[in-house]
Amino acid sequence: MIFLTALPLFWIMISASRGGHWGAWMPSSISAFEGTCVSIPCRFDFPDELRPAVVHGVWYFNSPYPKNYPPVVFKSRTQVVHESFQGRSRLLGDLGLRNCTLLLSNVSPELGGKYYFRGDLGGYNQYTFSEHSVLDIVNTPNIVVPPEVVAGTEVEVSCMVPDNCPELRPELSWLGHEGLGEPAVLGRLREDEGTWVQVSLLHFVPTREANGHRLGCQASFPNTTLQFEGYASMDVKYPPVIVEMNSSVEAIEGSHVSLLCGADSNPPPLLTWMRDGTVLREAVAESLLLELEEVTPAEDGVYACLAENAYGQDNRTVGLSVMFPSYPADAPWKPTVNGTMVAVEGETVSILCSTQSNPDPILTIFKEKQILSTVIYESELQLELPAVSPEDDGEYWCVAENQYGQRATAFNLSVEFAPVLLLESHCAAARDTVQCLCVVKSNPEPSVAFELPSRNVTVNESEREFVYSERSGLVLTSILTLRGQAQAPPRVICTARNLYGAKSLELPFQGAHRLMWAKIGPVGAVVAFAILIAIVCYITQTRRKKNVTESPSFSAGDNPPVLFSSDFRISGAPEKYESERRLGSERRLLGLRGEPPELDLSYSHSDLGKRPTKDSYTLTEELAEYAEIRVK
Repeated sequence: MIFLTALPLFWIMISASRGGHWGAWMPSSISAFEGTCVSIPCRFDFPDELRPAVVHGVWYFNSPYPKNYPPVVFKSRTQVVHESFQGRSRLLGDLGLRNCTLLLSNVSPELGGKYYFRGDLGGYNQYTFSEHSVLDIVNTPNIVVPPEVVAGTEVEVSCMVPDNCPELRPELSWLGHEGLGEPAVLGRLREDEGTWVQVSLLHFVPTREANGHRLGCQASFPNTTLQFEGYASMDVKYPPVIVEMNSSVEAIEGSHVSLLCGADSNPPPLLTWMRDGTVLREAVAESLLLELEEVTPAEDGVYACLAENAYGQDNRTVGLSVMFPSYPADAPWKPTVNGTMVAVEGETVSILCSTQSNPDPILTIFKEKQILSTVIYESELQLELPAVSPEDDGEYWCVAENQYGQRATAFNLSVEFAPVLLLESHCAAARDTVQCLCVVKSNPEPSVAFELPSRNVTVNESEREFVYSERSGLVLTSILTLRGQAQAPPRVICTARNLYGAKSLELPFQGAHRLMWAKIGPVGAVVAFAILIAIVCYITQTRRKKNVTESPSFSAGDNPPVLFSSDFRISGAPEKYESERRLGSERRLLGLRGEPPELDLSYSHSDLGKRPTKDSYTLTEELAEYAEIRVK
């Protein structure tokens, strides 16, 4: 064979390489079956000027240095070896010809390891070569399967065993190859580093049924009981085949339908349920179930299952027939609605509602009990909503009816629009806390931020310690809480933003009188109330004295020449009205009924001395003036 010519060529190359340098060659690794033998080929060289009379050599195990006292495998001078190698090692080569080939017999696992050769030419001319050979003790043949085996494509599987024992030659046979093909023994092959292997080949065309099949190889040695077996599982790739699927399905309208599709392939397929080119469901699995809840006539038709992987595809179809339920004769079918259910503010929306019945039905579309559109004796109704607004968002109903019955379908229209800040947005003080409400209407939900310009601070919804948000329908309410800010509330600007725009509003401050009392505090409130009571009592006593002093100078029939401020009435007002007003004022002052009048403390120091004229001088202003004097 051509491979047998390689060894003599190798020896010629080694001989020609003699050039006076220490060097050695041996395979870096070599294998042998347990219980057999192994021949480790070895060549070495040394400087020509040494010209030794006798050349000796030593083989060491697992270490090249004598000072480490490694186990001696073979020693030409004394034939003294380690007990593990007694009767097992001998030199096949001639050291004088620079051939150091070693033979090990009856190898066992403990002999596996590194082997080093040391040349001994006498005296100081001794040299341990760094080159070494690693012996591997094996007990199973090596089955080599291509990385990809595809059904329908011819494949070559090989069985390889080491053949480095000149005393025992292995014989190979295949196990479990029935139906796959007849094996062919290629023979003994030399590897790159001079070791030998025995090879047997098996050619066959696999099928999908061969996937997972265990294929074995046996190595035996004639005239011995030595046998070694190895196995490999076949991983055969093949395209999907749909093996399970419903036949034609008939279902009553409103019932539940399950469609099953199962496929066999390697690797697992991508299963897809489709109808009219639309993907309904897909997954990488051996089977896929399509669930249809409350089927309608609109779902009547042909459904397709597609199975595919990298090696091919398969598909099958199933027909679904939705039958009319057992309603009263010729009642309308449940209406179906097709159209845009999500729109942006300002867009035109077209919604189609359709049904079937005999006789033709009356179709009506409602929203919040208001009729938007209707047709008589038609199976379809088209609703056009030009320039939709947020008010068009909500639930709609399509109702079909005739003299045999009525059916209805609900659907929702979602209108998306930019944020709108509602009038409920404001700030208010409560004790030592200021709360700001930002009420926003928008779709989709906006992000809300509170800006305090005087402090260069912006607070958003993520800061839960200060902001709480709650959504109800399309309205989002965000509450900003500022503690310790009641006496000097800052300006607050609320900004709401979504993908359609942003709106900002400086929140008005409500409840100014509450803020005043918050500044005065509990003690100030008690003092102010005490002052109010004192003023009321003082004015009451003053009026009583005036009435007692001045009443005798008037007769019942005389017109009074002078009117006091408390008795002043508008020119031309009826006498009865004036007397009732005076009586009511006195009763209020005496606390006989009603609540005391509110005291207006809004006068400033610059207003002192600017007493109103008699024509506009009222009781309330008199109280205010008195209060200012007391405070001053």
